[in-house]
Amino acid sequence: MRLSEYVSRLRRMQPEIEAKLENSVRNAAMRAVEKATELTPPTSGSLTGTGTRTGELKQHWATDSQVTPQRRGADLVAVLANNKSYASYVNDGHRMDRHFVPGLHVNPASGLLEYTPGANVGIVVGTKTSYVPGLHMSDEAKKEFERVLGIELRGLEDLFR
Repeated sequence: MRLSEYVSRLRRMQPEIEAKLENSVRNAAMRAVEKATELTPPTSGSLTGTGTRTGELKQHWATDSQVTPQRRGADLVAVLANNKSYASYVNDGHRMDRHFVPGLHVNPASGLLEYTPGANVGIVVGTKTSYVPGLHMSDEAKKEFERVLGIELRGLEDLFR
C-alpha cells in the first residue's frame, strides 16, 4: 500500500477512530471514579472520621466528576472531581491541633457530649496524633485511569491493520 492510499484510508476511518477514542476515555474515567469511590471512607468495616457515617464524600465522586469526555481543541478531557470542602484533607492528609471549644461539654445527666453556645464551659479537643495521613484516593484513581486507557487503546491497533 502506498503512503497516499494509507493516508486516505486513515481519513475515511477518522470518525470511527474518534468515536473509539471517546469511548476509551469514558470507560477509563468511569473506572477512575469507581476506584476513587472504592478507596473513600467508609470502606469495609471502617466508620471512623468525619463524613464516614453519611457517605457524602464517597457519593460525590460520581456526582461531581465528568466522565463523558469533552473536546478542548485537539484534546479529549474527562474530569475526576469531588467538591466536598474536606475532600482534599482526606486525600492529602492534614494536621490536627488540639484546641479549646467553648460551649462543648459532657452532660452529667446523660453522659453525652453536648454543645451549648454561650455556656461558661468548654473542652479541649484534638487527636492523639498531630498529623492524619492522606488516603490518596485521587492518585490511585489517576493510575487506574492510565491503566484502563492503555488497555483500551491497545484495542485500537486492530483498526490500522
